[in-house]
Amino acid sequence: MRTYEPQDEGEAQAIVADAAGRAEPMRLVGGGTKAAIGRPAQDESTLSSLKLSGVTLYEPAEMVVAARAGTPLAQVQALLAERGQMLPFEPMDHRILMGSGGEPTFGAVAATNNAGPRRINAGAARDSLIGVRFVNGRGEAIKSGGRVMKNVTGLDLVKLMAGSWGTLGLLTEVTFKVLPVQERTATLAFSGLDDATAVAALSAALGSPFELTGAAHLPSGLDGPSPRTLMRLEGFSDSLDYRLGELRKLLRRFGEPEIIEDGIGAVLWAAIRDVIPLTEPRAAAVWRISTAPTKGPAVTAAIAAQRQARWFYDWGGGLVWLATSSEGDAGAETIRNVLRSTGGHATLVRAPDAVRAATAVFEPLSDPLLRMTAGIKAAHDPKGVFNPGRMYAGI
Repeated sequence: MRTYEPQDEGEAQAIVADAAGRAEPMRLVGGGTKAAIGRPAQDESTLSSLKLSGVTLYEPAEMVVAARAGTPLAQVQALLAERGQMLPFEPMDHRILMGSGGEPTFGAVAATNNAGPRRINAGAARDSLIGVRFVNGRGEAIKSGGRVMKNVTGLDLVKLMAGSWGTLGLLTEVTFKVLPVQERTATLAFSGLDDATAVAALSAALGSPFELTGAAHLPSGLDGPSPRTLMRLEGFSDSLDYRLGELRKLLRRFGEPEIIEDGIGAVLWAAIRDVIPLTEPRAAAVWRISTAPTKGPAVTAAIAAQRQARWFYDWGGGLVWLATSSEGDAGAETIRNVLRSTGGHATLVRAPDAVRAATAVFEPLSDPLLRMTAGIKAAHDPKGVFNPGRMYAGI
């Protein structure tokens, strides 16, 4: 299989225009760390963004950073850290969960709308994404957005590209707003709460004025013999002392929490972000389930009544990471039947190729949404060049 590695946007345009002329389907990749997410590739060649690399704009005072799509994410994060800044949404590193190599790239953060535990406070990647450049399926270079947040009338291409998984265009440059790194971080850890009680505690904390930046629950066996319910707070030290004290008073009915600080807390939240508790066994399928936070325990209980599963909660219970056997449909029918009654949607993040080929990986769309999705695809990629079928069969 041929691999194209354009050195600049103009070369990428020429490659795509040529492929469109021959209706040659192409797999779009960055570092390849998430290549096994989605339906198996239906392509004849690979188009890589790796040589589209380098920071193109960084204005610390304006809290804006832009870089070409193939720039290693770690390079951008290191640059921001030098000035005491960070990407607000805490992007996940999929390599351990997926067993993949390579380096996560800046463009892939936007293409997959990648966000971790801080999403409950800072929003998703798309909420900080303010500008994109991309090559569409005709080989045309498109620029949308810029260096400031704007109200948009009509089709917002910046938000449209976020989470499109390379099906609409090859991102060549992305621009994000950034935030200052907080002076201090501390985590309240409650022990022994069952799932429903833990989500009630997380909901009480999230509904308070004390501004959590992380809210997770690890059932027994995932982080030790006893369940742990975790609430992260960040900010200036004096403010943090006050908020920790008030939150402990508010939640006294749930027990006396341990306070975790320094590197131990950072390691703990990185493990939650990267789904480390469900990495093993490697043969298990892993699902990412989004639902109303208060419905999380009901969702897992209904699934567990029908098949063996292990799980933990992030986003106050609104994000459920669940591992189950990859045999058959990897639990797709069970999980989606449960969600039809509770509300929510599910994505099959990790499973063998044969399962992903036969099972809807992303949440199935209603007929009207499927027609709309197909229309958007046709408008941006009329020859079906980019990642055909990765998200939905035939699109």
